[in-house]
Amino acid sequence: MKISAFPKCYLDKIAGDRTMTVFEWIEMAKSLPAEGLEMYEGFFTSLDDAYILQVRDAIQQAGFEMPMLCCSPNFTHPDPDERQRAVEREATMIRVTRLLGGEGAVCRVLSGQRYPHVPREQGLAWVVECIEQVLPVAREQGVILGLENHYKDGFWQYPEFAQKMDVFLELLEAIPEREYFGVQYDPSNAIVAGDDPLELLRAVAERVVSVHASDRYLSEGYTLDDLRDSDGSIGYSPALQHGVTGKGLNDYEAIFSILRDVGYAGWVSIEDGMNGMDEMRASLEYLHMMRDKYS
Repeated sequence: MKISAFPKCYLDKIAGDRTMTVFEWIEMAKSLPAEGLEMYEGFFTSLDDAYILQVRDAIQQAGFEMPMLCCSPNFTHPDPDERQRAVEREATMIRVTRLLGGEGAVCRVLSGQRYPHVPREQGLAWVVECIEQVLPVAREQGVILGLENHYKDGFWQYPEFAQKMDVFLELLEAIPEREYFGVQYDPSNAIVAGDDPLELLRAVAERVVSVHASDRYLSEGYTLDDLRDSDGSIGYSPALQHGVTGKGLNDYEAIFSILRDVGYAGWVSIEDGMNGMDEMRASLEYLHMMRDKYS
């Protein structure tokens, strides 16, 4: 396994109000004990090859690899033109992923937003159709699509269509491709959805292509029953807060054991730092310890 970092704490600054550049983040990350830096499609101010290659060079010169580009295609939009634009955007980002990370890098793919008036069957059909349109581009570029059991892109109005485990598994089963399509697994997102992250991992372990090692803990005054009573559709439950990886609700001993048993040798990335770089460093150090233990 290799260890990488994603700057969730700086997402709004880099991709939102643009008060930080991706190059500044790469420079800051030099102090972290990571081997890779994940990127997000909103980090870039241009998609021209020359600019993307500048980002790639900065990543490499800082001593990192780029294991995954987090993209958020919206394949459930009721407007077919919007879905086609999402397909074209994802195809572009697959090519960007190849430029940044080379062959074998992962490009995240999502299902789309859970629009209130889109029935489950229709949404699934649209998502499968869209993913099958971008799969040839992934094969051509040598890039792996990683379907994440996501909560919600930070810039979306509605939560993830395939947030709940039953929908996620039905979608995964509908796309049999194994070489260039798999699972980007995040245990904390399963908790937010009210699902058991270990049950989900056991169901998808053979198809995991990348992992987000985030963690959550219960806010004061809340219990697990409060979390189970939420279907995860309103937003992050007030019962949950971000925390240092290994100190929250996720059982990383069990998670790493399952990954080891299926021979997983890909990237594990923290999605951390909401309370500063020190927490990010602590999460990375925890991952190093777990890798040593389960290698």
